[in-house]
Amino acid sequence: MISAKITQDSIANNVRIITYELDYHRYIHAELMTHRLFSRNAASSRAVPVRVMLEHITNNPAIPTYWGANQAGMSSKEELTGKFLEDAKFAWEKAIHQSVANSLELSDCGLHKQLANRPTEWAQIMKTVVTMTEDANWFWLRDHKDAQPEIAALAKAMLEAKDASIPMQLRAGDLHVPYVQRRQDESGQVSYSTDEFKTTLDKQTALTISASCCAQVSYRKSDDSLEKAKMVYDRLILSEPVHASPIEHQATPMEKAHIDATSGQWQEGITHVDRKGQFWSGNFRGWIQQRQLIAGNVKVGSVDTRSINELALDTIENLLSDNISEMALSEAANARIKLRNNG
Repeated sequence: MISAKITQDSIANNVRIITYELDYHRYIHAELMTHRLFSRNAASSRAVPVRVMLEHITNNPAIPTYWGANQAGMSSKEELTGKFLEDAKFAWEKAIHQSVANSLELSDCGLHKQLANRPTEWAQIMKTVVTMTEDANWFWLRDHKDAQPEIAALAKAMLEAKDASIPMQLRAGDLHVPYVQRRQDESGQVSYSTDEFKTTLDKQTALTISASCCAQVSYRKSDDSLEKAKMVYDRLILSEPVHASPIEHQATPMEKAHIDATSGQWQEGITHVDRKGQFWSGNFRGWIQQRQLIAGNVKVGSVDTRSINELALDTIENLLSDNISEMALSEAANARIKLRNNG
């Protein structure tokens, strides 16, 4: 039910980057999303057909890992037992069946899956791809007795997978590309493939296929063919606006991970430096995130439908309504007249 497997594990500049494929209860997804240094793509209720989703729920419903007894506070220290436990499990299963029936009824009414799938979200096991260079805070908070049992189980599964994995040592120019196979020769040269190295891929193709597979988790399928990859990648990059989150999982080691007197011009893709002098690319430390190399990958600034003049008028109206000096009132009134005259 809850599982964590590593799809790729790399290290460079003494910084380890790991991509996990996770399965967990959707009702803990909001807690995972609070960890802002994670790049993630998740299965979407808007993308999965209703009957496919309902089949998945029927075969693998989200069942609590711990049936905690009610008490004050955010966590339960004791579990239900006896008839109380039996009744709770029966009521939970009954609620799942009712939600499935409601979702199916909405779908039969002709309602789009982005709405018809919503009644069953609490009962779904969802798949998420997560890539990170920073995991200390995650394990500190979530692998803890006070964490919700399901997210604690997920954290434990991730830590077990990490402890069992050996990262590939990479150099600048090498690629971290989840869902693409890698092989490193004795000289350290890395090659890429999707067919057990019957054929090899150039770097751009490896990046394209990796981004496509990370995006496809939205509808719980994975097609690593080049034709599919190019179609998905073009939809992501050439669309308006750009949908860049699946391109956050690919990375290459920075040529220089710390700022110093010889740093000069920053390497393309570096977005900022922290107080310790460490370079970052988006939410990755020591690695250039592929998203940061894509033009127009984000819209910056804020949006306000009112003009600058209208905003200024609102400010002046607020001033006039406050208890301020007679001189200030006069100046504000004059400014308001000028702005109105200027349109």
